[in-house]
Amino acid sequence: MEVRAITKHLPISPQKLRLVCDQVRGMDAEQALIVLEFMPQKGSELVGKTVASALANAVNNFDLNPEEMYISQIYAGEGPTLKRFKAGARGRYKPRLKRTSHLWVILAEREEELNGS
Repeated sequence: MEVRAITKHLPISPQKLRLVCDQVRGMDAEQALIVLEFMPQKGSELVGKTVASALANAVNNFDLNPEEMYISQIYAGEGPTLKRFKAGARGRYKPRLKRTSHLWVILAEREEELNGS
């Protein structure tokens, strides 16, 4: 069983968000929340909220055990870019690109391995 949560229009570039995603990919969901809580990056709070949302979806919508959930897929994509400007030297146009991200978190249940004797 897979459960997902999507957060769109996050005010951080996808490149910075991917650095945080790479740290928690494949972890147990509850363990990932603890790791994200102590990471210094801004993106760790945003990823933590999305993982917590996916875990809440699994518990409330599908009655799954949160201890058996792990992050099977997590990735950040590019959102719309806000284009602003600031005047440069001699009145020239200096663009400021304010990038946004979309974040997908997909949790899956761990399959218990059966030892055949």
